[in-house]
Amino acid sequence: MSDVGSPIAELDTPALWVDLEIMEANIAYLVAYFRQAGVQWRPHVKSIRVPAIAHRALAAGAIGVTCATVAEAENMANGGIQDILIANQVVGPHKTARLVALCHRSDVKVAVDNATNVAALGAAAVSAGVVLGVVVEVDVGQKRAGVAPGQATVDLGQVVRATAGLRFRGLMGWEGHTRAIAEVDLRHQAITQAMEQLTDTADLCRAAGLPVEIVSGGGSGTYDVTAFHPGMTEVEAGGAIFCDVMYQKLGVQTRPCLFVRSTVTSRPTPSRIIFDAGFKTMPMWRESPSPVGLSGVQSMRTNAEHTQVELAAPNTQVELGQAFDFIVGYSDSTVFLFDTIYGVRHGLVETVWTILGR
Repeated sequence: MSDVGSPIAELDTPALWVDLEIMEANIAYLVAYFRQAGVQWRPHVKSIRVPAIAHRALAAGAIGVTCATVAEAENMANGGIQDILIANQVVGPHKTARLVALCHRSDVKVAVDNATNVAALGAAAVSAGVVLGVVVEVDVGQKRAGVAPGQATVDLGQVVRATAGLRFRGLMGWEGHTRAIAEVDLRHQAITQAMEQLTDTADLCRAAGLPVEIVSGGGSGTYDVTAFHPGMTEVEAGGAIFCDVMYQKLGVQTRPCLFVRSTVTSRPTPSRIIFDAGFKTMPMWRESPSPVGLSGVQSMRTNAEHTQVELAAPNTQVELGQAFDFIVGYSDSTVFLFDTIYGVRHGLVETVWTILGR
C-alpha cells in the first residue's frame, strides 16, 4: 500500500485509483448540467461506494444519494449522508428492520411495488417509532420491478398514504431498457416515451389527491434526455462521476477518471503481453477495460489473475515490469472487488479511501 504523498509509481499492483482533478471536473459538469435542466441531482452510489466521494458531490450541489441496497444505504448513513433513496424493494424482516433503523439517522425513502410489502414496511416503521418515506416504482418499460403506469400506481400510492408509519413521497421509474437502442434519435424517442409514462402517472396521482414531491429517474446513459423532460424532479445518474468504457460508448460527456494500474509480468512473444490483473480485479463482464497508451490491441481476455493482450503487430517497446493503467470497463462490476481506492492528483497519492460494504 502506498502512503499519502507517495508517487503513483509506488503503488503495488493491481491497484484501483481515481484521478481527482478529472473526477472533480466531472462532478462540476454534472451539477451545472442538471441546474440548466432545472432538476435536482441524486447520484447513484452503487459503483462509487465511498461516502467521501458522495460528500464531494453534495458539496457541489447534489441533494442526496441513491442506493441499490440497505447495505449501501447503511454505508452512506454511517458516512454522514442525510438524504437517501433506496431505488429498490426491501423485503423480509431482517432487511426491513435495518431499513427502518436508518430513519433515526437519515431521511430515507424506499421504492415499493406491492401492497403486502407496504404493509410490512409500515408495521416495522411503527414498531421502530419512525416514519419511512416511500416512492412507488413505475415500470416504464424496463420490465423488471415496478407497478404498471396509470391507475395501478395511483391505487398503490393510496395504500401507502393510508398505511401508518409510511409517508408517500412520489414516484420513481428507470428507463434502462432504452440504453440498448443504438440509433441516437430512436433512443431519445424511447427515453421520452418512458418518461411520459412516469410524469403522466404523477399527474394522475396528484389529481387523486396524492402529494407527489418526487419524480425520480434517469441514469448515466439516459440523463441527457431525462433531465430535460417536463415533470421530472430529480435524476439519479451516478456512474458518470467516474465514467468508464461502457459509459463512453453510451455517449456520456464526462471523462474517464477511474483506472486499474497493472504491471507487465510476461512477454512470451513480441505480440503478446501478460498483465497481473485478471477478472478478480479487472472484470470484462459488461465491457472490456481499455489499456491507456497501448496501441494495436487485437484482442484481450482475462483469467483469474492475468490479462492477456494480443497485439496486431510485434511490439518490443513494452518491457517486463512496466506499469499500465486500464480505463475501467464498467465501474459497477469493478470497484467492489477492491479494498481501497487511491485518490491521485498530479501523480501523487492525495488520499486513500477504504471501500466499505463490499
